[in-house]
Amino acid sequence: MADRVTVIGWDGSPLSPAARSALSAATLVAGAAHHLARPEVPPAAERIRLGSVDLAARRIAGHRGTAVVLADGDPGFFGVVRTLRAPEHGLEVEVVPAVSSVAAAFARAGMPWEDARIVVAHQRTLRRAVNVCRAHPKVAVLTSPGAGPAELALLLDGVHRTFVVCEQLGTDRERVSVLTSDKAADHTWSDPNVVLVIGGGGGTPAAPWLAGLDPSVRPVRGWGLPPEEYDSEGHAPGTDQPRRKAGEDPALRAAQLARLGPRTGDLVWDIGCAGGAFSVEAARFGAAVIAVDPDPAACARTEAVARRHGVALQTVRGRAPHVLETLPEPDVVRIAAGGVHVVTACADRRPERIVAHASTRDEAEAIGAALTAAGGYAVETLLLQTVGLDPDTWSERDRSAVFLLSGRRIERAP
Repeated sequence: MADRVTVIGWDGSPLSPAARSALSAATLVAGAAHHLARPEVPPAAERIRLGSVDLAARRIAGHRGTAVVLADGDPGFFGVVRTLRAPEHGLEVEVVPAVSSVAAAFARAGMPWEDARIVVAHQRTLRRAVNVCRAHPKVAVLTSPGAGPAELALLLDGVHRTFVVCEQLGTDRERVSVLTSDKAADHTWSDPNVVLVIGGGGGTPAAPWLAGLDPSVRPVRGWGLPPEEYDSEGHAPGTDQPRRKAGEDPALRAAQLARLGPRTGDLVWDIGCAGGAFSVEAARFGAAVIAVDPDPAACARTEAVARRHGVALQTVRGRAPHVLETLPEPDVVRIAAGGVHVVTACADRRPERIVAHASTRDEAEAIGAALTAAGGYAVETLLLQTVGLDPDTWSERDRSAVFLLSGRRIERAP
């Protein structure tokens, strides 16, 4: 094992005395091509081109001498330190940090960033990174070849954002470009780059106390909220109670959310969004949401309640299942309208979870059969009954009975 391993971050500024001292004593230096070309690298030192960090870590573990790893930005922030310290390599490292590329990018943009979400986009994680950009108003994306600004823009089709693309930060080829997301796919971008994705509503406090998304931003505590929190359907004639359609009971909504488990990085389809209550609550969990409804008034209500609750979502006007063909792949789906044909179309896209509801036993049996016929889903059927009571007299105020059907995709062993 190497006698000493030092990881040096570089942000374009001159190396610190500690970094120069470690580098001058190195008998092995690992880094990208532009790192290895630096004049401070000892001519006699063994040089390793840092492609696979795992391969480099194995070489370093077998080296007899002092090793230095050069990396851009802060190597402890989404950087090489995690891999080098992995148990299989057994390396103890000293770190000389530098300004992270995310901090540098926000500095170039003149923006605070304690309220930003930060994601890494590889080809295998690009879709989830895009979903975070859909759901949150300020996201920094650490890109990679094949998962850069152009690919982000293409997958954000239909969602307007502002891109701040920071290329080759800290070098003499540094370039910062500000453009709308629909224009980013028309450019060729040089690596490495960081993309700041800005927009989509939401909001942050003047002085947040928590890095990333501050939960205190959300104006309402809890979920499965009563209809008056949304008040999108008016009130029943002659009463103070909201008019409620079949399937809009808060207890059903809570049960649907519990079975879908929307989370950051997910894309949720809400088919038949009506007043937007489910869409907004799924978005409050941090998921990206596409709310679908053929009624333009329903889409407008959903957008209005999303603004009121400080979340970002996308509405798509159209009738399922046909409108679903052009939508990006969902992780979880809630079906409030469309019946068996929509259930089948959604199951064909293989989301992890699907929930639907029915007012009659015959309808429930048909939906359950469709989920079963799709194959690969474990199906659960429940009859949910709720009775609202007057707290003064304990008399019945309203009653709801509905079938809840959910499908959970079964991961089969290879």
